[in-house]
Amino acid sequence: MGFVKEFKEFAIKGNVLDLAIAVVIGGAFGKIISSLVEDIITPAVLTPALKAAHLSNLSQLVVPGTAIKYGNFLSQVISFFIIAFALFLVIQAINKFKKNEEVAPTVEPVPTKEEVLLTEIRDLLAKKSV
Repeated sequence: MGFVKEFKEFAIKGNVLDLAIAVVIGGAFGKIISSLVEDIITPAVLTPALKAAHLSNLSQLVVPGTAIKYGNFLSQVISFFIIAFALFLVIQAINKFKKNEEVAPTVEPVPTKEEVLLTEIRDLLAKKSV
């Protein structure tokens, strides 16, 4: 029963739930970026290059005589760079907000009356023993 209890405490901690949420959001974000690359960037930016190669779709770029589809690979590379850049911007914004948060000045705790008296007694005993 101890193992189940430990696992439950681990799973309920914020880290596991945060990770699960991040994975779901990351999957959705990946689909959005894939659509951005395939449906917007490829037609808008790469259309002249595709027309020059007499192709209508980036996935039609293949090495002649093989099944190597380097057009799909290029699409995935573009998606990766867009995702990496977007995450860079998000992390940069988070770091900027963290820097802007004012750090509360640390105030050393004031010793209690008992601590002051004990310190005085300690100092007197130290003088006596010397």
